Amino acid sequence: MNNMTYSKIIGTGSYLPEKNVTNFDLEKIVETTHEWIIERTGIRQRHIAVEHETALYMAEKAAREAMLSADIVPADIGMIIIATTTPEKMFPSTACLLQQRLGIAGCPALDLNSTACAGFIYAMSIADQYIRNGLMNNVLVIGSEVMSRVVDWTDRTTCILFGDGAGAVILGASEEQGILSTHLHADGNYKDVLFLPVTVGKPAQVEEAFYIQMKGNPLFRLAVNILGKLFDETLKANQLQKSDIDWLIPHQANIRIIEAMAKKLNLPMDRVAITLSEQGNTSSASIPLALDKYIRDGKIKRGDMLLLEGFGGGLAWGSALVKY
Repeated sequence: MNNMTYSKIIGTGSYLPEKNVTNFDLEKIVETTHEWIIERTGIRQRHIAVEHETALYMAEKAAREAMLSADIVPADIGMIIIATTTPEKMFPSTACLLQQRLGIAGCPALDLNSTACAGFIYAMSIADQYIRNGLMNNVLVIGSEVMSRVVDWTDRTTCILFGDGAGAVILGASEEQGILSTHLHADGNYKDVLFLPVTVGKPAQVEEAFYIQMKGNPLFRLAVNILGKLFDETLKANQLQKSDIDWLIPHQANIRIIEAMAKKLNLPMDRVAITLSEQGNTSSASIPLALDKYIRDGKIKRGDMLLLEGFGGGLAWGSALVKY
């Protein structure tokens, strides 16, 4: 066997704000019901950040937990990539600010803030290239989001969906199989299906400029179609069958999309990592949060074949096939 270098998941971590907002809490502020939200989305509650819980604050908490589980110190990290659509500042990047907090000045640090819910997969793919090409040994990849600050809390179609949190993964160079392949796509023709219309230089009084805009039904149909093709592409690239997949780790957008994806893979739902009911849609944080939970709960075990997938505004979407 050749000495190929892989990116292996060597540590995971997460952070969720303490404050919980249930569907019953939402009944008091918008015209909706617990039953309706459960039926349409599968969400029961979501974690909502308080003032000090920024994307940076949560990213640091998740990062330190991941380093602990990987048994490494900050000085061992060669690169930081943070996927976030809700950054601490537009610049410096949240990754730069985290680098300063970790005391590791000098290493490359960047944010991916334009791929929304697909951001974590994009970030993993970039990290994977650096490790595969021998340029990095350990890369810290984080998804951190305070979605509660960009939703209109008077819009019952969107405010019920989103939550806050951060998930972190440390990828390390290994001769053992790890990330087998990543597959990234985008299509700007669907730019109006899901977007956050913050525009530089526009007057701040334009209220809708700071809220997520979403067309739910078209997005649902697109997601199911796009992800189905993505699964076929990922399996074909690795000459694998559906039966080779042990776990699906999906972006936590909607339980009906997740169920459709499980069906597409012939996977029972107890082989799908689901955090949606407790956490809502945490955008780029949802995949690493689910991954961390299922690893810590002992469900995902070393040697398991994982299929990670995310899709979001852009539209942007991607998958990663990972031997854990």
